[in-house]
Amino acid sequence: MKNVPPHWIVTAAVVLSVPATWAAEPNTLTDQERAEGWILLFDGKSLGAWRGIASTDVPAGWDAHDGAIRIGKATKAGDIITREKFQNFDFRFEFRLTPGANSGVKYFVDPSRAQGTHGIGCEYQILDDERHPDAKARTDGCRTLAALYDILPPAPNKPVRPVGEWNEGRIVVRGPKVEHWLNGVKVLEYDRSSPEFRAAVAKSKFAKMDGFGEWAEGHILLQDHNDEVHYRNLKIRRLD
Repeated sequence: MKNVPPHWIVTAAVVLSVPATWAAEPNTLTDQERAEGWILLFDGKSLGAWRGIASTDVPAGWDAHDGAIRIGKATKAGDIITREKFQNFDFRFEFRLTPGANSGVKYFVDPSRAQGTHGIGCEYQILDDERHPDAKARTDGCRTLAALYDILPPAPNKPVRPVGEWNEGRIVVRGPKVEHWLNGVKVLEYDRSSPEFRAAVAKSKFAKMDGFGEWAEGHILLQDHNDEVHYRNLKIRRLD
């Protein structure tokens, strides 16, 4: 990628594979991961690292089920967020969709900006592209799996595993530079300080939200969209 301008957004064809670093057992860390500073946000049993966007506890509807964080269908529980805030980080997670499901992983979330029980932030879209109509609500792919929701699309040749199987997601933030990964492949890269990013936001549903996407830090959020979705292997390393 030579001669890349200082402000850049990459959303298309060039994708790079990286070796998997997951521990052998879900919701665990290897000795190497611990040495590198990784921490678990879910141990397979307790949701102690999480709370409701509008409460100090995890709302009913979210639970630990079969080694995964589960949000049930039509529970209207509201979103959950990490108790800690993060600024520069490498966040890895696995998700499993049910047919037609919609959810999301948001970052840079400020609870004071929440709309009821739903938080506002940059969103790694979690979606069944084949069955959910939101995938076709924008012709540019900005609402499909692994997109920066309603702002930037992922690479068109992103690797997707079938609904019902576990997919691996990853979000990397280093200052203004952000990466979305899917199943070991980088599918989206953007600079949230760039004019190109601001132009993309101006065409989105967040156009009237002052400074959207430029907040220095915030919580990580799992979205309740009234569909059943499962998350596991949620692990994060600070890059500060």
